[in-house]
Amino acid sequence: MKHTFYASFIAILLFSNLGFAQQEEQKEEFDVRKYKTVYKFNSFKQSDNSRLLEVSFIVQNKKDRKDKIPVFEAEIYFYNVLNDEELLLGTAFTSKEGIAKLTLPSSQNYELDEDGFINLTARFIGSKGLKSAKKSLAVKDLHLELNLKEIDSVKTVIVKAYTLTLDSLQTKVPLEEADITIFVKGMLSNMPIKEGSIEDGVFEFEFPTNIPGDGDGDVTVIANIEDHDEFGNVAQEKFINWGSHKITPVKKVKNTLWSESAPLWMYIVLSILLLGVWANYIYTIFNLFKIKKEGKSINLATEE
Repeated sequence: MKHTFYASFIAILLFSNLGFAQQEEQKEEFDVRKYKTVYKFNSFKQSDNSRLLEVSFIVQNKKDRKDKIPVFEAEIYFYNVLNDEELLLGTAFTSKEGIAKLTLPSSQNYELDEDGFINLTARFIGSKGLKSAKKSLAVKDLHLELNLKEIDSVKTVIVKAYTLTLDSLQTKVPLEEADITIFVKGMLSNMPIKEGSIEDGVFEFEFPTNIPGDGDGDVTVIANIEDHDEFGNVAQEKFINWGSHKITPVKKVKNTLWSESAPLWMYIVLSILLLGVWANYIYTIFNLFKIKKEGKSINLATEE
C-alpha cells in the first residue's frame, strides 16, 4: 500500500510539472510583437429602425494570417461626434469572439453635420500589452419601406428608399441609385431571391411562386442594402403568407367498410362473436370435468 501511495504521488507531481511546463511554453510562444491589431467598426440600421453599432477586435499573426486571437473583455466606448465635441452613446465589452455590440433605439437623437451625416466613433482606450484603437465612420439616415402587395393577382415586392431633408419640413428625398438584395429568412441562413438596383427611390419585382414557407405557408421577406458608402448597412423585413408549401389539415373521415379502420359496430359484433366462442369453449370444458367427476363417483359406488 505504501509503495502504491508513493508511486501515485510521484505520478501526480510529474503530470503537474508537465502541465505547468506546457503552460509556460505557450506563454513564451506568444509574443505581442508578432501580432497586429485588427479593429473593425460597422453600423447596421435594423428592421425596427434601431441602429446596431458593432466592433470586431482581434489580434492577427503578422506572418500566419490564420492565427487570430479575439480580444476578450475589452471595453469599447461609442461616440456621436460633431466638430470637436463627443457625445457618449454607450459602452460595451467584447465577447469571447472579440465582438462588442451596442444597440441604439429608433428614438435616438443624433447630432448631424451640415451634410446630414451621423459621425460615429468607436474607441478602445488601451490596456497593458494592447495599444489604444479607434475607428470612425459617417452614415446618413436612410429610410426603407418594404411593401408586399398583390397587383392584378401578381405577388409584388416594392421597396422605397429615401432620406429626409434637414429642415423642419423633413421632405422625402428619393434615393437616386443603390444596389439592393432581397432575401427570404431561413432557419440557418437567409436565401437570396433577387438582386437589383434602386432607381429614383424605387425597386420593384414579382415574387417567385416556388419559395417554400413554413407549415402555414408564411415567409419573412428581407430587403438589404449592404456596405453603402453613405448609408452603411440598412435592412427592412416583413412577414406574409406567400410560401408555396402549405400543410393541408387532415380531415377526419368516418370509419367505413373500405377505410383503413372498420366501423365501430363491426368491432362490437366481432367482440360478441369471439366472446360467445370462448364462452362455448369454457362451458364445454366445464361439462367435461363435471362428467369425469360424476363417472368417478359412479365407479366408486359400484365397487362398494
